[in-house]
Amino acid sequence: MTISVRHVLALATCAALLGGCGGSPDPTPEEAVDPTGSSSPSESGPGESGADEGGPGEGDATGQAVADLAARLGLDAAEVEVVAVEQVTWRDGSRGCAEPGTMYTQALVEGTRITLRADGADHEYHSGGGQRPVLCEDPTE
Repeated sequence: MTISVRHVLALATCAALLGGCGGSPDPTPEEAVDPTGSSSPSESGPGESGADEGGPGEGDATGQAVADLAARLGLDAAEVEVVAVEQVTWRDGSRGCAEPGTMYTQALVEGTRITLRADGADHEYHSGGGQRPVLCEDPTE
């Protein structure tokens, strides 16, 4: 069977179109490396979550991020300082924490960038698209 150039181009076009629809799901907190980046951040004061995951307290994005970082570092949550909470629009499903070789949805995602400080170092958490905040060690935005 002979494949013509026209067939190859048609297959390549189909694969490219399908590639934008499929791909890997957004990273889970264990997989993600919280990226940062936004096309329009707006800052909230420390302690104000402005998050899309609920109201004040441990159920909101800021509370979840503080609890996660404290657990990772073996600290009490009171030792984690909330430096900034920003509402952002991520450029894609990576939520500003893209990993090489991973495909993400190509749509704007409303979310939050949370900057925390513990043991003298700053740490960024990213949330959005109904996902819990994840630590982003190497932000891409």
